[in-house]
Amino acid sequence: MRVLILGSGGREHAIADAFGRSANCEAIFVSPGNAGIALDFECVELQDRIVEFCRSQAIDMVFIGPEQPIEAGLSDFLRDKGIKVFAPSRAAARLETSKAFAKELMIRHSVPTSRYQMIHSSEEAASVLRKFPLPVVLKADGLAAGKGVVIAHSYEEATKICQDMLQQVCGAKGVLAEEFLKGWEVSLFAITDGRDYQTTLFAQDHKQLYDNDRGPNTGGMGAFCPVWEAEPYRKQIERDILEPVLSAMREQGCPYTGVLYLGLMITREGPKVIEFNCRFGDPETQVLLPLLRSDFVEVCKAVTDQEVAKLKLEWEENSCVAVVLAAEGYPGPYQKGIRLDTEKALTKVYYAGVSRQDNRLVSSGGRVLSIVGKATDLQSARELVYRQISSMAHNGLIYRQDIGLRKNTLE
Repeated sequence: MRVLILGSGGREHAIADAFGRSANCEAIFVSPGNAGIALDFECVELQDRIVEFCRSQAIDMVFIGPEQPIEAGLSDFLRDKGIKVFAPSRAAARLETSKAFAKELMIRHSVPTSRYQMIHSSEEAASVLRKFPLPVVLKADGLAAGKGVVIAHSYEEATKICQDMLQQVCGAKGVLAEEFLKGWEVSLFAITDGRDYQTTLFAQDHKQLYDNDRGPNTGGMGAFCPVWEAEPYRKQIERDILEPVLSAMREQGCPYTGVLYLGLMITREGPKVIEFNCRFGDPETQVLLPLLRSDFVEVCKAVTDQEVAKLKLEWEENSCVAVVLAAEGYPGPYQKGIRLDTEKALTKVYYAGVSRQDNRLVSSGGRVLSIVGKATDLQSARELVYRQISSMAHNGLIYRQDIGLRKNTLE
């Protein structure tokens, strides 16, 4: 198989790496990729030349990594051109691109989730917000690169945040005010052809910038996999959440194909949906795919060929930890051009916001790279990663030191 992966982050680097482990993969291209990914795979700038490139290079499958091209309709466009695509349609991707759509679907089909109400103007914000106990969760109804969620602890703060979101993030699409759920978070991915599905190991992301889950939300500062405490909930999640959602999407005339991310909160009442994503998560992909024993080409072909019922996902009996190194200032204005000391890394490095300057890798984005460690248990994987980080020069880069230390209990 000849594969084109679209995207430029650590997620796409991990996806390329998974394809690269397959004996059935003849060629891998990443567009646009980055200077770090280019150390391992051929990166190409395509922009509006994707179809031309696919035909000239005999590409068998396009794998779309990030959500923005899916929302823009790229998967539909490529399918119309006769090109196989691993990604949902634009209509199916509304599970991520419109939080209001997802909420309405869940409420209609009795999928467990938090109570919510839409806010469409600054004038109605105060009255709507007072209907929720504090703290209250505010979500921009649209794509916000993983940063469109804020937990407000006073009504004054909530009103101000809501007004800012309406003006700067989501415009006329609105803001969701949501009940704050108490419990612990976990991520699960479903590989699906629209009817049949297989679920992956559980992973856990760390969204806040600082240790002990403090500070602003980010695109993700680290993750680990598997999360054994979540296993007792797997069948309930599949029965009460995943199956009704996939069935509802078929009823809507837009069956969901590809990978569906379930962001879940384990509460005293059971698992509830926080959000859906229409693609692999970042940085969860960086800890999930290194543990995949199954051939990734066969996994993807099962989706595009409508044969997920025949698929059997197999996993290593190991643990994986990823720690994200970000530029100081992220998720706000951040420094660029920080020299990276990764040439002699003994663990896996997945590159994100990286470019080349004077023949050296330097930072060019907020989240710069992920250091990944795999070992027989979580503690050993953690030690491997942090030992690697401590051996590197990382002036100008920040990271959390507590990835994988959460206590996943309801006490």
